[in-house]
Amino acid sequence: MPERRIIVTEDGTHSLYVPQLDETYHSTHGAMQESKHVFIDAGLDYFIKTNHAERVRIFEVGFGTGLNALLSALYAKKHRIFIEYTGIEAFPLQQEEWTMLNYPKLIKGAGAQQLFQEMHASEWAQSHEISPNFTLKKIHQKIEEYEKREKYDICYFDAFAPSKQPEMWTSEILQKIHGLLGAKGIFVTYSAKGQLRR
Repeated sequence: MPERRIIVTEDGTHSLYVPQLDETYHSTHGAMQESKHVFIDAGLDYFIKTNHAERVRIFEVGFGTGLNALLSALYAKKHRIFIEYTGIEAFPLQQEEWTMLNYPKLIKGAGAQQLFQEMHASEWAQSHEISPNFTLKKIHQKIEEYEKREKYDICYFDAFAPSKQPEMWTSEILQKIHGLLGAKGIFVTYSAKGQLRR
């Protein structure tokens, strides 16, 4: 398991730094800000408003700190929709790591602390009802080894940057993700690399 250190990003929220890769789990300009802008606003909110959907299936590559899942669960509660969330992660956080993250403390109300704790404490490889609006299944596996054929509405692709983890951005991996998306499915990520766009 790679070494990880907690850092504070510019919006006051935590991220993790991996010295081995010289890479962070989120933008140093703001972990919460990045997750809301990229994955919630441009992904989840866009899909809901475009398709007038009340149920959404999300597949996240890189469950990581659980921030995207937490924000998605809070969105589901606020907007009274139902989300079935699957997150795949090759290197899960240990309890002593996720309990130190400050996201729930910075999100006022809405039961964020309980949601966050239940997400991380839930067993892997099983679907859990985290709230009446949100179920979560965490998969401890590399995406390269993932062979399921379920269809999802949204893919949150939250892998490390192409320069740090190029094996995650190959055409083979991206085609595999494409194959997991339904007819109206959308793919969201923070990277704007020309290779990815092509």
